[in-house]
Amino acid sequence: MTEENKTLSHGRLMTKFAQLGPYLRQNKSSEESYFFDCLSACVNAKKSPESREFWGWWMELTPKDGGFEYFYAFGKFDTAGEWKEENVPNKSASEVKASLDTFYKKITEFVEGDLSLEISALPSLKQPKLGSAA
Repeated sequence: MTEENKTLSHGRLMTKFAQLGPYLRQNKSSEESYFFDCLSACVNAKKSPESREFWGWWMELTPKDGGFEYFYAFGKFDTAGEWKEENVPNKSASEVKASLDTFYKKITEFVEGDLSLEISALPSLKQPKLGSAA
């Protein structure tokens, strides 16, 4: 791995993160923090599209020496376009967790494999660390 690959610019990281799938929210990302999310399950599909809310997850990835730290949460994406941390109902929980697991595998392979950097949970994370047996 060359030194160039270990210090990708913000713009190059944004491009690479966008290639991982429809998770990166460029308008909520900066050099200090990269924001990813996934609207996994519709709360009420009978409502008109502009009135729908979704169960899902969001993750913030923060650069640190030697890699990145992450924070993630589960909740509801409301009609105002904001995430609210909430317990996901049992009927949607497995779908939401599966989508986070899929994304975590992709981001880990990119950070650890392509960049040869470390990815770890923020020490303050209250949820189980991703990729653990939990």
